[in-house]
Amino acid sequence: MYEAVHAHPDGQSTVARFAKTAADYGYEGVVVRNHGDARADYDPKEIREEYGIDVVEGVEIRADDPQQASGSVGNYRTSETIVGIHGGTNGLNRFAVEQPKVDVLAHPMTGGGDVNHVLAKAAVENGVRIEFNLSEVLRESGGHRVRVVQSLRKLREIVDHYDAPFVVSADPRSHLEMRAPRELKALGEQIGFAPEVIEDGLAEWGRLAEHNRHVHSESFIEPGVERGRYEEES
Repeated sequence: MYEAVHAHPDGQSTVARFAKTAADYGYEGVVVRNHGDARADYDPKEIREEYGIDVVEGVEIRADDPQQASGSVGNYRTSETIVGIHGGTNGLNRFAVEQPKVDVLAHPMTGGGDVNHVLAKAAVENGVRIEFNLSEVLRESGGHRVRVVQSLRKLREIVDHYDAPFVVSADPRSHLEMRAPRELKALGEQIGFAPEVIEDGLAEWGRLAEHNRHVHSESFIEPGVERGRYEEES
């Protein structure tokens, strides 16, 4: 299982500190999901060797509109293992799920955004993971927390109905905000998510990273392309 984090300067803790905490909590890896305007400075190989945990280079694109987001996707797709879109508006949510080059629609229900049946179908078609973001459930209270839980349950129903791909994250900005997988599974049960759903969503980050690394490797050959012709064209 993997957790996706916002590290310094997008958060309060360094990538190394997140990695150490994640290893202590039993995670196999962390995804660095900093926004594009707050990139972290770190050596993933060095951190992997020190803490024995995978470090996945990623980006969460924050944009004012789909046009701006589109340019950023093109810029980051070749350099980052996981590319996400910070959603939360109907326009950005729709843009994200309609782009095969996007891996994750993050924060889809914040800021007045929504995910309906049309968007869920598009996510299935394009292989875009929809995020169940648990950060506000963990860190808010009162009426706002109740509304967040209701939104997550609605999102779960739509994702379940269409068997849309998804990820789960507590979205920590500090190593102190990280929660062990068992804690997140217990929280999930409290708000109506089966433990296996939480576990599967945490594991999906790792599966996604492995898939993208394979696709981006020099040894990958697109389906239907013969090795001889591929090598000639290369």
